[in-house]
Amino acid sequence: MDFEILSEITEITKIAVGSSIRDIAKLRRKYGRGRWRKLKGVATIRLRNGRIRVAELHWYEAHGIGRKDMKRKRYLD
Repeated sequence: MDFEILSEITEITKIAVGSSIRDIAKLRRKYGRGRWRKLKGVATIRLRNGRIRVAELHWYEAHGIGRKDMKRKRYLD
């Protein structure tokens, strides 16, 4: 990741579940089978250059596997 999460992730919303995730085959191959969900939320992050921003984050998550492939989508401040 090119950022560090400083606050708790809030406003968590499901985007897709199971076979409706485009990258489901990649996730299962890389991390294993599970009930995969794509989620989004808002958090305060610190960028590599030291700036602190509020951003929308997207990631994949499965029970017993945890959060994987977190991405910063856009800044909200």
